[in-house]
Amino acid sequence: MPMYSRRAALTAAAVLALTACAGDPVPSASPSPSGSPSPSPSPSPSASPAPSPSPSPSPSPSPSPTPTETTAPPAEYDIDSGASLQVIVNKRRPLQPPDYAPQLVAVSIAQDGDELVRPEVDAALVALDQAQRAAIGEGVFVFSSYRSYATQSSIYQGFVNQYGQAEADTTSARPGHSEHQTGLAVDVVGTSGVARLNVAFSTTPSGQWLAANAWQHGFVVRYPNGLEGITGYEYEPWHLRFVGVELATAMTQSGAQTLEEHLGLPAAPNYG
Repeated sequence: MPMYSRRAALTAAAVLALTACAGDPVPSASPSPSGSPSPSPSPSPSASPAPSPSPSPSPSPSPSPTPTETTAPPAEYDIDSGASLQVIVNKRRPLQPPDYAPQLVAVSIAQDGDELVRPEVDAALVALDQAQRAAIGEGVFVFSSYRSYATQSSIYQGFVNQYGQAEADTTSARPGHSEHQTGLAVDVVGTSGVARLNVAFSTTPSGQWLAANAWQHGFVVRYPNGLEGITGYEYEPWHLRFVGVELATAMTQSGAQTLEEHLGLPAAPNYG
């Protein structure tokens, strides 16, 4: 989603990162002492009664502690907490907490040098830019990225003042509902600058390459054409959302065009 103001004061607030507190690892159970008792004389075998028809049960293996679940079919992604790389934010799913602020770094391929994203996203953006340059001779610029709750409030209110709330809701997220607040979303353009913030970006070499290949670097085009009834937003070929290579690959292979469809979530055409 387009952003119409620069944020000189943003960096100070953004770098107040939420640090995830890693708990001490749970110690694994110490193995039982294996001291063998002194061998006692084996009693002479006495005549045993008729054998029981059921065979002796095989000794069950000692339960070995499993520190983590290795398979977690449907719940393999955390789509709820703000800190998750796979968090799903839309008009029906606000950020938790609403004023979440991630750990941020400067965007290495920013157009104006004042953009911020999560560290994982910046590393993926650098790889994406290099891959596109190698493929079509043109790189990628990021011109909009992280926005704080306060910044999004100001942007959204500006749209409301200018167009009214109904129209504003089709193009700008309400504070607490913006993907940009996660530090995982970026608005991009080719280094040629052609069709910035225009749906015609989808017809440029950069827009076409990104639509076909961004998933290989963990990004999806979040608001596809004609699916406003699911995403709640008009087509934005420039808006990329980082979800990680695993989820982006699975979504591409499934043929789903939106995260809601791929993850079996309800459509979010409005705030409900």
